[in-house]
Amino acid sequence: MTAPREELATLLLVDDDTTFCKVLSAALEKRNYAVTVAHSVEQAMPLAKNNPPEFAVVDLKMGGTPGLALVKALHDLDPNTRIVMLTGYASIATAVEAIKLGATQYLAKPANADEIVAAFSHIPDGNMPLKMQPTQIENLEWEHIQRVLREHDDNISATARALNMHRRTLQRKLAKPPLRHN
Repeated sequence: MTAPREELATLLLVDDDTTFCKVLSAALEKRNYAVTVAHSVEQAMPLAKNNPPEFAVVDLKMGGTPGLALVKALHDLDPNTRIVMLTGYASIATAVEAIKLGATQYLAKPANADEIVAAFSHIPDGNMPLKMQPTQIENLEWEHIQRVLREHDDNISATARALNMHRRTLQRKLAKPPLRHN
């Protein structure tokens, strides 16, 4: 028997992938969260202002405003909100930025409901555990490109000019995700 919705912990799920939201929302509701779904930062902001959530799951890259802006806004609304940032484009630079803006944890997609719930209990201490394995040059390049892209508000042309790179070359590099280590 589950508790009435008004007694459950409130959770705001923000991701532009509607199928992912449906699946994750159902899984989180089974874990006793009252889930509200939004598919953009613009859609999420009024929901958060009307009822600041206790928990939030926010995608980094969505159409429109990036998820980092929502992390900051949610943290400004209520510093006690436990925020997990999800991304298919994991990099150390964005992870550090997300934590600085108020995220509790940063997870690479695909992440399941159990990993997300476990991440809510993570206590950020400013020391992100880093693998002792040296970073490959391709990953360093990817992280640098991501940082410059963010500095230019995700504008590909401006980023290509700043990197002194042809626009198509940049698009090709962005389409190829960084290498993963186990």
